[in-house]
Amino acid sequence: METYLISLAVALVGGLLMSRVTKRINMPAVTGYLVAGLILGPFCIGALQIPGLGFSSLEQVSSLSIITQTALGFIAFTIGNEFRLSQLRATGAKAITIGILQAVITTVVVDIALIALHLCFPRIISIPCAITLGAIASATAPAATLMVVRQYKADGPLTRLLMLVVAIDDAVGLVIFSVSYGIASALSNGQVSMTAIVVEPLVEILLSLGAGSLMGWLLNYVEQFFHSRSKRLSISVAFVLLTAGLSMVEFEAAGIHCSFSLLLMCMMTGTIFCNVCPTSEELMDRVDNWVMPLNILFFVLSGAELDLKVLAQPVTLIVGVLYILSRSAGKYLGAYGSCRLTRQDKKITDHLGITLLPQAGVALGMALTAASLPDGALTRNVVLFSVLVYELIGPNLTKRSLLAAGEINPQGRVSARKENSPS
Repeated sequence: METYLISLAVALVGGLLMSRVTKRINMPAVTGYLVAGLILGPFCIGALQIPGLGFSSLEQVSSLSIITQTALGFIAFTIGNEFRLSQLRATGAKAITIGILQAVITTVVVDIALIALHLCFPRIISIPCAITLGAIASATAPAATLMVVRQYKADGPLTRLLMLVVAIDDAVGLVIFSVSYGIASALSNGQVSMTAIVVEPLVEILLSLGAGSLMGWLLNYVEQFFHSRSKRLSISVAFVLLTAGLSMVEFEAAGIHCSFSLLLMCMMTGTIFCNVCPTSEELMDRVDNWVMPLNILFFVLSGAELDLKVLAQPVTLIVGVLYILSRSAGKYLGAYGSCRLTRQDKKITDHLGITLLPQAGVALGMALTAASLPDGALTRNVVLFSVLVYELIGPNLTKRSLLAAGEINPQGRVSARKENSPS
């Protein structure tokens, strides 16, 4: 136990120190946290096998998954705060259209690129693997995007649309992956299961939204019995932990495997709560401040979990580079086309696609599910490679796009030790 506590303390301090380095080269703090994780991970300092100094193995990092899952729950809860009815009335329909189209177009572009690779070099990648990777490509990481927005206090039409699209992307990606994975399984073993392709993903989405809504109403009801800020904060934290825990429950009903999506369930809890509680905005700000150390640990652990051994595999690099290039093109073209279709402002049209590039936990979860396919190992390694690239460059690209769109204000408070600079 003492080794884990020391390791977490070193991870937290190391992430904070590295964020100072990245700040000097004008890169987001989240990139510093990820680099700190790589340095403290089993392929660098962790390889020294000094107890408490870094993480000596990938298994040790995985054993701390409760921290990453909890952090994702709070991140999703915070994103739910973006779905206020006043905002949805103005941009909700357009955000849904963009969220669906950009995900589908990304999947199609990656599918075409990887299937073409299979037709040219059948031994490198199979059709089921190509289809599965195309579906995984639709997923976007909400955590990195949210951290960049929070760090630079970005605000404006692009930022608000981005947060909605990132949230919608999880549900859309889940459906696309379930359908594609079902087709890939059918091609691999010759059996088609409509339950796995259609019914189970829809059940997961409906259960997650329903349970999340119930938790949001309950949080609002229970919160009314407390009046001090500290107690209201405590009950909010307790409900997010409860929701995250319940989202991991799985069961069978009428022959259907039923499960929940952590992101969707916690996001829906935040959505309902922010729309029914009149003081939710002030409470959300306090929750954000409380979970900041948890978010830093999330990214440091994510960096430590990246398996650098995949860089030594030529096939992984070939497929991975094509996957990254085609996914990037798909995200940009999908966002650009859907923004033009919904008549968005030129700044949004030009920059939204770049902000959707980060990819992490959701994609890795999908790759883990796909491990049962014949080329499951290749799928996992390609996703690991892409996450390594996207997580290191994605946050900086998001920052640059928001800056170019004029939604990051270079003025304002720069240090808690100084007064706000005059505007």
